[in-house]
Amino acid sequence: MIALILWAAIHFAQSGTGELRLTVTDPAGLPIQSAVDIVSQANEIRQRFDTDDRGTLTATRLPFGTYHVEVARNGFATFSGLVEIRSALPTEYRVTLSLAPVQTQVTVGADDTVLDQHRTSTLNHIGAEAMQHRLTALPGRSLPDLVNTQPGWLLEANGVLHPRGSEYQTQYVVDGLPLTDNRSPAFAPELEADDVHAMTVLTAGYPAEYGRKLGGVIEVVTAGNARRGFHGSVAASIGSFTTASGYAMGEYGWGRNTFGVSGNVARTDRYLDPPVEENFTNSGRGTNVAMHFERALTDADRVGLIARHAGATFSVPNERVQEEAGQAQDRDARETAGQFSYQHTFSAQVLDVRGLARDISAGLSSNPRSTPIAPHQDRGFRELYLKAAVAGHAGAHEWKAGVDGDFAAIREQFGYRVTDPASFDPQTPRTFELTDRRRDREQALFVQDQMRLSAWTISAGLRWDRYDVLMEERAFSPRLGIAWSWPRAGLVARASYDRAFQTPAIENLLLASSPAVDALSDRVVRLPVPPSRGNFYEAGVSKRLFSATRLDVTHFKRAMTNFADDDVLLNTGVSFPIAFARADIEGTEIKLDVTHWRALSGMVGYTHMRGVGQLPIAGGLFIGDEISAALASTGEFPVTQDQRHTLRGRANYQLAPRASIALAVSYGSGLPVEFTGDREDAIAQYGERIVDRVDVERGRVRPSISVDASLSATLLKTAARSLRVQADALNLTNRLNVINFAGLFSGTALAPPRSVAVRLRAEF
Repeated sequence: MIALILWAAIHFAQSGTGELRLTVTDPAGLPIQSAVDIVSQANEIRQRFDTDDRGTLTATRLPFGTYHVEVARNGFATFSGLVEIRSALPTEYRVTLSLAPVQTQVTVGADDTVLDQHRTSTLNHIGAEAMQHRLTALPGRSLPDLVNTQPGWLLEANGVLHPRGSEYQTQYVVDGLPLTDNRSPAFAPELEADDVHAMTVLTAGYPAEYGRKLGGVIEVVTAGNARRGFHGSVAASIGSFTTASGYAMGEYGWGRNTFGVSGNVARTDRYLDPPVEENFTNSGRGTNVAMHFERALTDADRVGLIARHAGATFSVPNERVQEEAGQAQDRDARETAGQFSYQHTFSAQVLDVRGLARDISAGLSSNPRSTPIAPHQDRGFRELYLKAAVAGHAGAHEWKAGVDGDFAAIREQFGYRVTDPASFDPQTPRTFELTDRRRDREQALFVQDQMRLSAWTISAGLRWDRYDVLMEERAFSPRLGIAWSWPRAGLVARASYDRAFQTPAIENLLLASSPAVDALSDRVVRLPVPPSRGNFYEAGVSKRLFSATRLDVTHFKRAMTNFADDDVLLNTGVSFPIAFARADIEGTEIKLDVTHWRALSGMVGYTHMRGVGQLPIAGGLFIGDEISAALASTGEFPVTQDQRHTLRGRANYQLAPRASIALAVSYGSGLPVEFTGDREDAIAQYGERIVDRVDVERGRVRPSISVDASLSATLLKTAARSLRVQADALNLTNRLNVINFAGLFSGTALAPPRSVAVRLRAEF
């Protein structure tokens, strides 16, 4: 799914993260080698370190928050304390160990870190432990499946994430570098979850540093803290649908240098979500290889270089009619990327400069038996991204200012040949070809500040964007977040406002806006797809319950003009960006986190959402009769992600020190459909069981329910090595869950039936 730089410059923090520099000495002031645990329940961080022979260690990329620090060494009393990370500047922390059994320090526990007193908006962390205990996913979906466990997110067909009702507005920030193209498995090679150290998921309160795609932001950290010597990991899994994957990583650290290599391969016979239960022609495979080198030039200067290549090839699953006709359509995606990063720490500021260059391509081919059309495609873009930012600390202020530029050369070649004329309007051309190239020029300036004033925390920012592809637009985007904490009651109240300027999807953008599509029909839409503008509001409370439980309740509203969506071309999987005149989305999210209660831990999240869009449409590639009413209408309709009720829950129980069992449940009340066709024709195309899963009168897919279980055991555990096995069973009841049905914009897609998988992971 995410195809990016596998190993970014691992010391370079992204927005809202800092660095802890710890020094451990004995009562005489001499350095001590010791074991250090750093824990934050709110941030889902639990890391173990060893100080070097100078008694020092550096923990990087720590999300802002309060951390419990525990230092242990034989012959000395264990130290426990709390430290706050609130600045991009390194936080110095000195610990003096007392001789046992004397203990002069005040002992505190990790439960003191359950609630972040200064968080001004909804923010969810997915830590290393959750990553390691995740349910085994099909290739291309490991990270989207994890994000989908959080309230406000919906995973639609083919692993496409939708935050708070938005389509095509998800941004990944991987090791501080933004990716705004579609990272679902149907569009890009994936970044395997074994490469990811932690994730932070934002749906409001965006720093001014972030722009272009703001439906939701997923911050990804792809590496842990560097260690000396050679170490690495290997992982392998097998499962249903002839699914298999293998992963290996090796890293060597010496002096001020670190060099690493990693790679993974995967294959499956269920790559996309098929339109019929028979799962015709649905194989896929992916590969990924990366290398990175990093050097700390001095204590204040760090530099990193990275290179990576990834690819995926897969088939388009057939409907029944297409399978009978002998259709064969194949797609592929390739990405090659490189990165340079540099960081310098002054006495009160941090300078960060980074650049990314990548080449992305995607193709589609069809055999002569494809029906009702035989499309072909070869598209891609070359991108150069540059960014420079300065962060600093001054009194109660933590500020950051910077500039970035995104420069790309877009190319598109698309065509089709109609093979079943009866399926189209008589005036529809039997063949179509388009070749086009354009330049993408986007620049931004931003400044942001976070102020702590007693019980109040205020974050404010301003961003300026310039977008120039098929049209040129500029926008100012103010951001504001406020939090008030009542520590004795374990309560935080918060509110935020984000002005959003969101650029159109780059995939097939030239075709969707080209005058060449005028020849397809006298009813065709051919307007350049404009950027979306919106006002996002959020208010909520967070409450610590008991010692290790947190309740978050959030209400949000989003009002957008030129609301972004996409149109899927028949059953090809090729989609085109479109924009509706406006959309209004409102909802409530509730999340209960249990970090640990005896042997039990877990979470449950619920989302109630309602989204209403308004026609007409701009952009897209519509052929056939079904679009006529939509093009002429100015009425309202439920947005395609308007699922009213969504529930996700997971409970983990520790059976023994090295064995645990988990149970996960998901429920969705169903997405909207507008099916006006003949039931018998639909049964012939999709099957009676699928048609029965649609409530035509309500205009909704019937509710989906999935119950999953997992059993894991650690077979070997030492200070330097571990071996862990996990067995998963998904959709235990084997329920037929329909994701989409015969949608004008989304087609038909089925969730997987009952399946099993076994994963083995070793670290050394």
